[in-house]
Amino acid sequence: MISVNDFKTGLTVEVDGDIFTVLDFQHVKPGKGAAFVRSKLKNLRNGNTVEKTFRAGETIGRAQIDNRGVSYLYASGDEHTFMDNETYDQFTLTSDQLEWELNFLKENMNVNIISYKGEILGINLPNSVELKVIETEPGIKGNTATGATKNAKVETGLNVQVPLFINEGDVLIIDTREGKYSSRA
Repeated sequence: MISVNDFKTGLTVEVDGDIFTVLDFQHVKPGKGAAFVRSKLKNLRNGNTVEKTFRAGETIGRAQIDNRGVSYLYASGDEHTFMDNETYDQFTLTSDQLEWELNFLKENMNVNIISYKGEILGINLPNSVELKVIETEPGIKGNTATGATKNAKVETGLNVQVPLFINEGDVLIIDTREGKYSSRA
């Protein structure tokens, strides 16, 4: 059990039978009435974000999440196969479970699997990945007055806004948290 006064960003908790990670929290002490903690929580089972308010000092269950290193092997239709790096066990996840992550996954990529009491909740991507540009229009001279950008499609199918000097074949570093261009590799 953990007190809501000890909330930290990234902490995983169990509330009403669901597993949540704390995205944001705020301790509020109004002039009149009891103090409370306002929080924004992300459900790890379905990806929904909810806002919950707890009384100050209230205790809730702490969820012990397991992170294991796995390799992404291949996609077969709607299923994506991963292999545990230690035990070499293979398992599959559906496209619905990996909606956002599919924008960054390449074959043979190492990621971490998130599980709770044997139930696989999803995967943790690295903060940035290197992806090759497969399609973009050429930059036009004279359009660079104030940080102009253009659209580029990378090898996973993700469309990213990039500076005009980026060409097809360039390898980019993409931030996986926001899906934005960081720099050239």
